[in-house]
Amino acid sequence: MPFTHALADPRVADVIDRLFAGAQHDEAAAARVELPEGFERTTSQQRADALAEVYMPISADGGRLLYNLVRATRPATVVEFGTSFGISTLHLAAAVRDNGTGRVITTELSKDKIAAAGRAFAEAGLDDLITVLEGDALDTLAGVEGTADFVLLDGWKDLCLPVLRLLESRLGPGTLVVADDVDLDSLKPYLDHVRDPANGYQSVTFPVEDGMEISCRL
Repeated sequence: MPFTHALADPRVADVIDRLFAGAQHDEAAAARVELPEGFERTTSQQRADALAEVYMPISADGGRLLYNLVRATRPATVVEFGTSFGISTLHLAAAVRDNGTGRVITTELSKDKIAAAGRAFAEAGLDDLITVLEGDALDTLAGVEGTADFVLLDGWKDLCLPVLRLLESRLGPGTLVVADDVDLDSLKPYLDHVRDPANGYQSVTFPVEDGMEISCRL
């Protein structure tokens, strides 16, 4: 029996399952890292290099939620801040594949993660839909032309608001912006921004794992 959607494609499902299995060792991987004093004040690149073995993924339910949102909204361009090993990117690209139109532009600082994610995208057969921008998202996304029709913010939480501000002029009415891990203190400036109606959003927290904030551009 043929699979009914891209997430059920054995190539995609096997890769996602393997990546989630790898992510189960995040605590052990993080424990092996010798973090410098004042780690929270280091640069984004230093943080990315230090945690190059740590997946820091969305949850399985979060992935399925992203898939459904992209299927429903049919964005021409999905923009993701924070590829990591590509779990969230695969869910986004699977939805784009099933929509029959669109592309995924994603960003990552770690060269090791970019290489690993690229292999995963090719193995899943979704690499033709995904462009990975290497480097600081505030630089790389500034050079992307056109609208951002769906946005996932799952990189360093202290940068989610600056990245959103960079993209805001390209968000049309009805565009969804999703941020993961609402329980983290470092995401508070972002949450304060999207939860204030004066800033042009209607926002709601969706209870998956550490919470996803789904904000509609008004």
